[in-house]
Amino acid sequence: MKIIKVLLITLFTLTLGVSTVSAEENSNIHNELRALLKGIETAVNTEKYGNLKQYFHKNLRVTTVNQNTIESYEGIEKYFDEWFGEGGYLVSLEMTLTPDVLTELYANKTMGIVRGSGIEKYKLTDGRDLELKTRWTATVIKDTDGKWRILSLHIGTNFYDNAIYHEMSAQLKKWGMIGTFLALLLGLLLGYWLRGRKIQR
Repeated sequence: MKIIKVLLITLFTLTLGVSTVSAEENSNIHNELRALLKGIETAVNTEKYGNLKQYFHKNLRVTTVNQNTIESYEGIEKYFDEWFGEGGYLVSLEMTLTPDVLTELYANKTMGIVRGSGIEKYKLTDGRDLELKTRWTATVIKDTDGKWRILSLHIGTNFYDNAIYHEMSAQLKKWGMIGTFLALLLGLLLGYWLRGRKIQR
């Protein structure tokens, strides 16, 4: 009986040791992935777009919030040049990315999938400020140099609940009210003119 008790205690101790090591390993991975996400935020928010490529795998596949696609390091810089360069639409962008849960690890902890929410605050060249709430999903991979990088990333926004849609809706309502007023005014003027012609006869 004493031997069985000793064996159970030993087994429990070994299991606890393995679990602790596993938890520490995963903790290190998740800390690296948090640093990756923070690095992306910092590069975008400080307008150092050239720094972004270090966080992406060379075979990256990215779908941006406006549904453009990026498939190379050169594509990253080109994308931001189009938006922020000479003749672009934007002055600045402040981005916040928040994961919903810890990254789900696969393939012997060399690949992971994570999803979350984001807020993108844009300052447009015409002086307007827009804030978009986004959802994103990323696939991360442990690269050949041992560093975690993003292999694929997809960012989207709610088509019916975003700043651009609400602004367009407000403009349509405004022009709708103006159109209704003009139609009523035109109707009154036309009625007045017809009555005048009738009296003259």
